[in-house]
Amino acid sequence: MQIIGIISDTHLSRITPQFVKQARTIFSPCTYIVHAGDLTEAGILDIFSDKQVIAVHGNMCSAATKQLLPESTTFQVNHQTIAVYHGHGGGLDIEDYLLTHFATADAIIFGHTHRPLVSRAGRTLLVNPGTFRLTGRYGSPGTYALMTSSATGLTAAIHQLPLSR
Repeated sequence: MQIIGIISDTHLSRITPQFVKQARTIFSPCTYIVHAGDLTEAGILDIFSDKQVIAVHGNMCSAATKQLLPESTTFQVNHQTIAVYHGHGGGLDIEDYLLTHFATADAIIFGHTHRPLVSRAGRTLLVNPGTFRLTGRYGSPGTYALMTSSATGLTAAIHQLPLSR
């Protein structure tokens, strides 16, 4: 069994102590970290040096980050194909766009909308972790997702960030 930590839309230009504390606590059991774009600066991925990191750029990333990270990617965990794409080019019906462009994927991870989602479309698991920071509308809490890959398949759940003290 592999645990995959999923974040998106961190919108950070530098690593903050709060981000380090939250990320290290929440993602400690994870083997993989997936960042689905809008990290802003790729340097924030440095805190995950002990994990396998998969990341794509988003529409709010710096020019340097856009050059460094791909727009989309796929990777394998336990013979399951997982696609990652930020979502900014998908238009209004992002889910149909993703299912068309990543038709062979067992799971598709995306961001951009800041709306957390775990759903299935046929055999494909769709996961949007929402926004990791408290940048949601109307003061909504930050969210992230944990995905589990096992011999029986992929599952995922959305979690809210604990309130900082």
